[in-house]
Amino acid sequence: MFERCIGLAWCSSCRIYCGNMVHVPRKRVLVDALASLPREQRERLARSETRLIEFLDRQAPGSRD
Repeated sequence: MFERCIGLAWCSSCRIYCGNMVHVPRKRVLVDALASLPREQRERLARSETRLIEFLDRQAPGSRD
């Protein structure tokens, strides 16, 4: 019925995030924000939590870049 996933909540203004376990319906398709990136860039982001969060922050609508 449900899958357990890690959910992250991010505040771009204060640059603080928190995470917890969330339940997602099995039929729900989750978007992979890194899918369009070359393999090397995905791997680089996966090795650094800081780089990953900064990348995702820049992708958000209304980001500060």
